[in-house]
Amino acid sequence: MLALATVGFAVNFWAWALLSPLGPRFKDGLDLSSFEQSLLVAVPVVVGSLGRIPVGALTDRFGGRAMFPIVSAATTVPVLYLGLAGHSSLAALLLGGFFLGIGGTTFAVGVPFVNAWFPPERRGLAIGVFGAGMGGTAISALTTVKLVDANSTATPFLITAAVLAAYAVVAALLLRDAPGRTVPTESLVRRLAATARLGITWQASALYAVAFGGYVAFSVYLPTYLKSGYGLTQADAANRMAGFVLLAVAMRPVGGWLSDRLGPVRVLAGSLAVVVAGAVVQSFTPPLAPVGTIAFLTMAAALGAGSGATFALVALLTPASQVGSVTGVVGAAGGLGGFLPPLVMGALYGEYGTYAAGLALLAIVAAAALAYTLTGVRAAVHGGGAPCSAQGRRHRTAGTPV
Repeated sequence: MLALATVGFAVNFWAWALLSPLGPRFKDGLDLSSFEQSLLVAVPVVVGSLGRIPVGALTDRFGGRAMFPIVSAATTVPVLYLGLAGHSSLAALLLGGFFLGIGGTTFAVGVPFVNAWFPPERRGLAIGVFGAGMGGTAISALTTVKLVDANSTATPFLITAAVLAAYAVVAALLLRDAPGRTVPTESLVRRLAATARLGITWQASALYAVAFGGYVAFSVYLPTYLKSGYGLTQADAANRMAGFVLLAVAMRPVGGWLSDRLGPVRVLAGSLAVVVAGAVVQSFTPPLAPVGTIAFLTMAAALGAGSGATFALVALLTPASQVGSVTGVVGAAGGLGGFLPPLVMGALYGEYGTYAAGLALLAIVAAAALAYTLTGVRAAVHGGGAPCSAQGRRHRTAGTPV
C-alpha cells in the first residue's frame, strides 16, 4: 500500500509540475514579462495547495482507496487540455494551470492513507518514504523539455495523461484502506472547525510553509533563476533543478527516520539552520561552481529533511481521525509557502536585475522558523516535560494533542 501510494503521489506531482520546465520557452514564445512567467508556474501551486484542505477532509471520510483514483482521473483532463489546445496564449495556460492544480492535492490523500497503515513509532519513516513521491517533479524536469525538443509541445502532456489514467485504474483495483481505519461521522464543516482548534495544525503549517514551501519555490523557479542569473541554457537549468529536487526527495524519508529516533524538533532545528546559512551565501550570487552549487544542494537536503520532520510532528501530535484534515491544512500552507517566492523573485528581478533581496528574505524567514521551533514547537512536543522518545510518542499519539 505504501508503494502504491508513493507511485500515485509521484505521478500526480509529475503532472502538477509540467509547466515549470517550459516557463522560459513560454516566456520567449508568448513574449511574457518576468512576473507573468512567475504567475504561470505559480498558479498550479496555489490551487493544488488550497485544494488540499477539502481533499484531506474528504480522505478522512472516504479513504485513500476512493480518493486516489478520483484525483488521478480528474488530473488527466487539464493535462490533455494543456497538451492539445491550452498552450497558445497566457490566458489558456493560466486556465489549464488552474485545473492542473488538482494533481497537487494528492499529498492530502496519501498522508492519512499511509498513516493508518503504520504504528506511531514507524510513521515518521513511512510518511517520509511516501513524501519522496514529490520526486515526480524531477521526472518533469528531466523529460519535459527533451520531449518537446524531440517531438512537439503536446508530447509530454499526452504521455503524462496516459500514465495518470493507467494509475487511476490500478489504484481502483488494488488500493485498500487500513483495517480498522477511523471514519469520522461529523460533517465536513465541523471537522474542519475542529482541525482549526488543534495547536499542531498551525504549528506544523508555519514550519511546512518554510520547509516544503522553499522546496516548491525552488522546484518551480530554479530553471528561471539559473537562466536569468547565470546565463545557463534551458536544458542545463532544468537538469540542475532536477538534481536539486532529487536530493530533497532522497532526504525526506531520512528526515522522517531521524525524527523517529531523535525527535522532530531536533531535525527541524538543524534543517532550518542549514537553510539560513545556504540562503545567506547564495544572496551574494557566488560563482555557480562550486560555491553556488554547494549552497543550493545543502538547502535542498535541508528542505527535504525538514519536510519529512514536519510530518513526523503531525503523526506525533494528531488524533488518528483528523490526520487527513490536518494534513490538508498543513499541505496547503506548504504549497502557499511555495506560491509567493516565485512571484516575489520575479518582481524583484524585474525591478532591480538581481535575486539577492529575495534570497535574503528566505534567510530571514527561515531564521524566524528556527526560533519558533526552538521555543513554541519544542514546548508543545514536551508538554508537561515529557521526553520526546519513541515511548513518549506512542503515548502522545494516542492522547489529545497540544
